Amino acid sequence: MTELTLDTALSAQRVQRTPRRVCLGPLLAMTFLLLLIVAAIAPQWFAHSDPLAIVPRDAFHPPSWAHWFGTDQSGRDIFSRVIHGTRQSLFIGLAATAIAMSIAIVLGLAGGLGGARVDRGVSWLLEVLFAFPSLILALLFVAIFGSGIGPLIIATGLGGAPGYARMVRGQVLAVRNAGYIESARALGHPPLRIVTRQLLPNAMRPLIVTLTMGVGQAIVWASALSFLGLGARPPAPEWGTMLSMGRDFIANAWWLTFFPGLFIVLTTLSTTVVGRYLQQRLEGRLS
Repeated sequence: MTELTLDTALSAQRVQRTPRRVCLGPLLAMTFLLLLIVAAIAPQWFAHSDPLAIVPRDAFHPPSWAHWFGTDQSGRDIFSRVIHGTRQSLFIGLAATAIAMSIAIVLGLAGGLGGARVDRGVSWLLEVLFAFPSLILALLFVAIFGSGIGPLIIATGLGGAPGYARMVRGQVLAVRNAGYIESARALGHPPLRIVTRQLLPNAMRPLIVTLTMGVGQAIVWASALSFLGLGARPPAPEWGTMLSMGRDFIANAWWLTFFPGLFIVLTTLSTTVVGRYLQQRLEGRLS
């Protein structure tokens, strides 16, 4: 009887410890994202040097106590540039995701509510866009309209719009015949009110997780375009631009590309972990 009681107590302890282990990853990811947001709002709290200040005598210094992430070919502090680049990189990711979702909502509502002909037209358009990789669409847009932050954001948003549009269309088709929608119609509510107050919020709720992970994906795409020289112009402290500027010295000064790339990876990983955690919470799979 004593052994059985002991086994039961040990099992209860394991059950109690399990949620803590499961939540450790999302907690670390949320903490990192919170620090990024603080760095984007007030970068001077973390980095006190000018990210654009040129000090030729300090060029190519490896990581040290004086320069935590080292210096670049012009003597600029890499840590300061990475911290100040957080604002631009996060803004690009959020703005591109917002543009992609805005286009997706228009196409998804048109396909889900516009009738059979409109739905076929939207589906055909999405199939054509899906025939090209998203990054290729973004490259095409930037090649036509030129480089810079504005074209970079729009190009990244256009690249992600087809995937979001297909998901929005599917959600609208699943929600449009729900009981609460039929009740609103029976009560005589205007169609616009039904769409904005009932249909769209319920259709978009499952996509919150996808949007969270989409921000990290947008940052990766924007950094890839900047790495190719199609984004922010040097010496802007933007992570992709920093990768592009440091690739010529990667053999002798690895820190020029390592730390900007590390922040890109950690940001994308954190948004993915938080997105999956939210998905589990929404689906009720966490005890």
